Amino acid sequence: MKELWALFPIILKEHNPKYKEWYEIEKRQLLSSINNQDIKRINHIGSSAVEGLIAKPTIDILLEVDSTCELTELIKTLNKNSWNLMSSEFQPDLRLALNKGYLLEGFAEKVYHLHVRHLGDWDELYFRDYLLDHPDIAAQYGILKLRLGKEYEHNRDGYTEAKSEFIMKYTKKAKVEYAGRYIAN
Repeated sequence: MKELWALFPIILKEHNPKYKEWYEIEKRQLLSSINNQDIKRINHIGSSAVEGLIAKPTIDILLEVDSTCELTELIKTLNKNSWNLMSSEFQPDLRLALNKGYLLEGFAEKVYHLHVRHLGDWDELYFRDYLLDHPDIAAQYGILKLRLGKEYEHNRDGYTEAKSEFIMKYTKKAKVEYAGRYIAN
């Protein structure tokens, strides 16, 4: 694992205005390659979705699929479209993690993480919305990320874990402020 972390360190950059465009391009590609009846919702999540926020130059996409989606076929389709399955969990909730843009020599210009889940009331949506609506909290988050990025440059798991308390604190506030916003109908 240390070899991977050395090849793919935590890199934080100023917000790139092209992130939204890169998301839209990839969203269109996903929509054109996956059975539209399987897709329930697709969203740009993570720090790259928040204008002005320091971020890893990675576009995080939450793809929510119908509970009847044939997951084996979905994974095959995504693989054919350059997505690499990194992890999969089917119980208690569906959680597939795929990436695109990780090369043998390091990162490509455009890097993506795809989070596939069944339609649900996901924390990532609330946290993103809270940061969008509360620039002061987004700025605090950026400062935290810069500090942690240096400390955990070659430890992605440690970096993610170290941000968890902050993320959960504001996700809870968001779920109160935006109660029920993403509950599946």
